[in-house]
Amino acid sequence: MGPVRRVIVRALLLAVAPQVATAEVCDKERPNWIPGEEASAISEAIALFSTLPALALLMATALCIRFRSQWGSLLTVLLWTGLVSLVVLAPGDPIHQAAVSEGCVGSPALFASTVIAICAGLVLYTMPS
Repeated sequence: MGPVRRVIVRALLLAVAPQVATAEVCDKERPNWIPGEEASAISEAIALFSTLPALALLMATALCIRFRSQWGSLLTVLLWTGLVSLVVLAPGDPIHQAAVSEGCVGSPALFASTVIAICAGLVLYTMPS
C-alpha cells in the first residue's frame, strides 16, 4: 500500500469514526458539557445524584437515619433499587446511546455501587438490636 493510499484510508477512517458532538446529542443529554472532555464515572455519578429523584431519595435516607425508621428504610431502599434499575438496566433511547458513544455520558457503575453502599448501611443502621 502506497503512502498516498494510507493517508486516504486513515482520513476515511477518521471521518467515519464517532467524533465529539457530531450529532449534537450532548446538548440534549448534558447541556453544560464541555466539548472534548470525556465523561468519567465521577462526573456521571454527580450528574445522576443531582437529579430530582436522587435528591429526594437522599433526603428520605437522611430522615430514615434521623428517626431510625425500619419501615421508612424499607421503602427508601425499594425506591433506590427502582431508580438504579431504571438507570442501569433500562435500554437507552437512541439519543442516550449516541451520547454514550460520543463520550459526554459516562458509566453509571460508581452511582450504582454508591447507592448499594447507602442501602446496605441504611439496613444495617436501622436493624433491630
